[in-house]
Amino acid sequence: MASIKNLKKDINYTLGAIATICDDWQKKNPTEDLTASNAILDDAYDVYDDLLNKINSNDFESAKSHFKAISQELESKAVALLERANNL
Repeated sequence: MASIKNLKKDINYTLGAIATICDDWQKKNPTEDLTASNAILDDAYDVYDDLLNKINSNDFESAKSHFKAISQELESKAVALLERANNL
């Protein structure tokens, strides 16, 4: 883990890219039902808030393992959101 700053940038970039994908899909398909894409957007925002809260908490014993777990959680949740976005 290089730094907390880079982890925050990764979170912002990754979840922002997923939000952009959903937003672009909504713009290209205005006549489609938007509930699925809105749900993906809501989940992406919830994941963002959750991960940043975990980064900013001071309730951990080992910083290295704590931030590594956050990075792994970002990866797993981003993959799940991206799969949902690809199925739109």
